Amino acid sequence: MRLEIEVPEERVGVILGKEGENKRRIEEKCGCRIYVAKNIVTLDCPDSLSLMKAKNVITAIARGFSAETSMKLLENEDLVFESIDLSQILPEKSLQRILGRIIGKEGIMKKQIEDMLNVNLSIYGNFVSIIGEFENVTIAREAINMLINGAQHSTVMKFIERKRRDLKSEFRI
Repeated sequence: MRLEIEVPEERVGVILGKEGENKRRIEEKCGCRIYVAKNIVTLDCPDSLSLMKAKNVITAIARGFSAETSMKLLENEDLVFESIDLSQILPEKSLQRILGRIIGKEGIMKKQIEDMLNVNLSIYGNFVSIIGEFENVTIAREAINMLINGAQHSTVMKFIERKRRDLKSEFRI
């Protein structure tokens, strides 16, 4: 199975890694061959599962995550990657303001979402991307949607706290 992924040129070096170590590691873990030409990464994988895994790691790096954080997707089967393209849901003039709301003053909102839900967030270009366990990524996405729709930071934090409590009680049963 073959797939081409367009990536920002400034992220190609991270995909490759020092002396090609990141590329090699993805190839070994996924059983795929990876070819890089300018800003196009071509994945050649034996099956759809390995293609999806390699695609998620490459896309996570392309969306601003470090190689180390992105590689967690290969090491932990419970982790998922999700990316929201704000340019698809917001007018151009609102993008910077909304990105600022998601990040928060001095990055506090972003950090609180990450810490409370044990997820990694990346805000890169028009994308807000999340890596974490499925349930936590779902809550983080809802919280981000609340911020996009104008909810106050305090309201979003209360929502996250409530959802975390719900998850904890759900797993105690």
